[in-house]
Amino acid sequence: MQSYQKTESSKKTKKSKITMVSAFKSIIWPRRKLVFIGLILIVFSRLASLVLPWKTKVLLDDVIPNKDFDGLYNLLFLVAGAILIQAVTSFLLTKILSVQAQFLISELRAKVQKKVLSLPISFFDNTKSGALVSRIMTDVEGVRNLIGTGLVQLVGGTITAVISLVLLVKISLSMTLFVLLPVGIFGFIALKAFAYIRPIFKVRGKINAEVTGRLTETLAGVRVIKAFNAEEQENKVFEKGVDLLFQNVKKSLTATSLITSASTFLLGIASTGIMGIGGYKIMTGELTTGDFLSFTLLLGFMIAPIVQMSNIGSQLTEALAGLDRTEELMNKQAEDEDVNRTIALETLKGDLEFKDVSFAYEENKEVVHNISFTAPSGSVVALVGSSGSGKSTIAGLSATFLNPKSGTITIDNQDLSKVQLSSFRKHLGVVLQDEFLFEGTIKENILFPRPNATEQELQQAITAAYVTEFTDRFEDGLDTLIGERGVKLSGGQRQRIAIARAILADPKIIILDEATSNLDTESEVLIQKSLAQLTKDRTTIVIAHRLSTIRKADQILVIEAGKIAERGTHEELIASQGRYYDLYTYQGKI
Repeated sequence: MQSYQKTESSKKTKKSKITMVSAFKSIIWPRRKLVFIGLILIVFSRLASLVLPWKTKVLLDDVIPNKDFDGLYNLLFLVAGAILIQAVTSFLLTKILSVQAQFLISELRAKVQKKVLSLPISFFDNTKSGALVSRIMTDVEGVRNLIGTGLVQLVGGTITAVISLVLLVKISLSMTLFVLLPVGIFGFIALKAFAYIRPIFKVRGKINAEVTGRLTETLAGVRVIKAFNAEEQENKVFEKGVDLLFQNVKKSLTATSLITSASTFLLGIASTGIMGIGGYKIMTGELTTGDFLSFTLLLGFMIAPIVQMSNIGSQLTEALAGLDRTEELMNKQAEDEDVNRTIALETLKGDLEFKDVSFAYEENKEVVHNISFTAPSGSVVALVGSSGSGKSTIAGLSATFLNPKSGTITIDNQDLSKVQLSSFRKHLGVVLQDEFLFEGTIKENILFPRPNATEQELQQAITAAYVTEFTDRFEDGLDTLIGERGVKLSGGQRQRIAIARAILADPKIIILDEATSNLDTESEVLIQKSLAQLTKDRTTIVIAHRLSTIRKADQILVIEAGKIAERGTHEELIASQGRYYDLYTYQGKI
């Protein structure tokens, strides 16, 4: 079982920590026009919100004592207008910035997904698919607080607090200074808390990705779980993951509750002090009732944004932590970003050659050793041997899913390590033992490599792979929905769809990894005919445990312990009565 604490290797990843400055440059500045409009709107909104406390003094000290009805009507009209401005600007802020933030999230998700698909196969071998889903879908969500209302509210709150502070000083300098002491202490506590919270948020993203990854695996493997009565075991694994998530959330809640409690206590002390000082000043005639009420309201307008900014600060901290993890992915080197891959293959003949090729998944643990063979264009090279001997590794090297640790693989006399992968793989076709089918229809899966193929090309492919042998029995024919990973089809049916897909791709090089292993005898006869057509005039690397399926191969390589133990045609290897002879005669007895 993989521990939730383990995360993907990042040895080759640049360490990155997103700052507000870098986030501003990469996210906010390119959208500066919209952000500027948002700032203008927030300024109008905040100024409008100060009209009520500002005019309260006029109401109590001038309008009411003088019974100025005209002044009262004008004052009400002014306040109502200010409220209308607040309502309109609030709507426009949501319309402009919140929508733009969601658009940015969708853009970032697409960008991260594109980057992930560009990474080498080894990255996916070491990373859970569910964890990647979480990182693509969840980590980027925090940017809504950078480009959306979060950042604007931060700026707007600062503007409101500053203007309120100026007005408070004009009313009473001594009362304002008394307030600033607890406010300053609160600000210091909040900054320390945010520095503590950010790493917690970053770890939370990793834990959440691990839990999501395990859950994805559990749902995908539900048949295995039920077959082995392992529900309780999986429940415990998931419970462990969600408990780790809970412990992480508890830490952040403790820090945020400290901020909230500090604000309640310190700002409460400030309010209590103002009540005493203000009451004293009114009784001594230093302050009017209107001054005191206006001061109290303005104090609320100064303090509320500060408290709000603490919440926004928490959101921005979470956003930056998510962007840290996103940046880690974006900094990984894509397959085609290798500066050595400069050769673009326009056409391909298909001459494949291994020259002293060795490979190791882990340092100093080679799984294939000094492999050398030539597969001329149009020939069929079969790999046979016991499980774990290195056959699939050789096939993976041929498909450029893996890169040799030493030695050279050439295609048409070009070093494959210097060839742009996209230009090579457009000539490549792969049919695996456990072939992956996408949820959708049979037709959509066959058309996957060439969505724009003509109906004639499609029909040729399904005929060649004998797909109609079973689709004709389905009510919806080629439009039959096959379920997730083709769960509604038999193994043989899935395999024929995979072969039809490969035929439609019309590649120059074919990799067949146990392509007939899931077939019954009747299906195998049909597939052997279609494979003969598929491999015609194409360089083919085929792995097969059923040795009867490779008798016509141009060259058979017997792989044992990562080395070529024997090589030759079927007849030559039978005549030599070595390892291949033993395997063939053994299977003949079964």
